[in-house]
Amino acid sequence: MNKRQALIAAALATVCAAGSVSAAAPAAAEKEKCFGIAKAGQNDCATASGSHSCAGQAKTDKGANEWKYVAKGSCEKVGGKLLAAK
Repeated sequence: MNKRQALIAAALATVCAAGSVSAAAPAAAEKEKCFGIAKAGQNDCATASGSHSCAGQAKTDKGANEWKYVAKGSCEKVGGKLLAAK
């Protein structure tokens, strides 16, 4: 990767991180993290175990440490858990 590509990648990462922080605040007020319901490639963010650090990187369906935002009060109704596996 040359310097120009690295600079562009860093700039995009900064923009994405800044956008997700401001967008996450309202989502957190009305939603909750629900573990164990995300399909492969459809998780909302990093795993609780730290095996990856980004959305869309789940390798399997319903991984115990993968999560998605759901409406408050609906996680356990759809078969998920409010806490990650240990």
